[in-house]
Amino acid sequence: MLNTEAFYKISYGLYLVSTELNGRLNGYIANTVFQLTADPARFAISCNKDNLSAELISASKKFAFSILEKDVDQKIISRFGYKSGKEINKFEDIEYFSGEMGNPIIKQVSIAYFECELEQTIDVGTHLLFIGLLKNNEMLDSDKTPLTYLDYQTLRNGKSPKNAPTYIKPETEEEAEKVVKENIDKLSKYECLVCGHIYDPTIGDPDSGIPAGTSFEDLPDNWVCPDCGAEKADFQAID
Repeated sequence: MLNTEAFYKISYGLYLVSTELNGRLNGYIANTVFQLTADPARFAISCNKDNLSAELISASKKFAFSILEKDVDQKIISRFGYKSGKEINKFEDIEYFSGEMGNPIIKQVSIAYFECELEQTIDVGTHLLFIGLLKNNEMLDSDKTPLTYLDYQTLRNGKSPKNAPTYIKPETEEEAEKVVKENIDKLSKYECLVCGHIYDPTIGDPDSGIPAGTSFEDLPDNWVCPDCGAEKADFQAID
């Protein structure tokens, strides 16, 4: 028998992995980044096969990862962790610079960054394990504290998106439906457990065509959080 709670006790950092191919930029939030060797320095990252980044890294033969600061804006987590690069340009309206290898780096949220040349790709089922040789790195702000996966869970009530290696789905569909029903039966305002977005029925969700006065229980079953794309089951009632 598996105890899913134990999975959350494994220590991780939280990083922004990025790459570039012929001017096309993309990136995603990852907790699976680790150093393999010291001399020469090699790092490994894990990326879901369905992610656009997997395609771009495979073709460009390069990637970068940035160590995120503890106080990183939740909008960065939402955009790069819960949105698809196949549907939006994640770097649109984001201030960034290009590293020596051309990978996009968001300086404002990064403590340090590392650029790697792809050496090896290992297929591990749902994900690809990319192993890269370190070519360039830089410390951007040594005074800031890194964001850890534990911080993300405890301070922000964060959950792993479905494409993350650490995603744990509800044991049964009935369990997920029960969570939604219990939330619906409570108060009128609901908070996204992933990014903190508040659904207020007096405002609705104009961008999705949901008019003011629409209660949470009357939202379509396929409605998702406008900030991070989380499902209704990821909301809970608040006072």
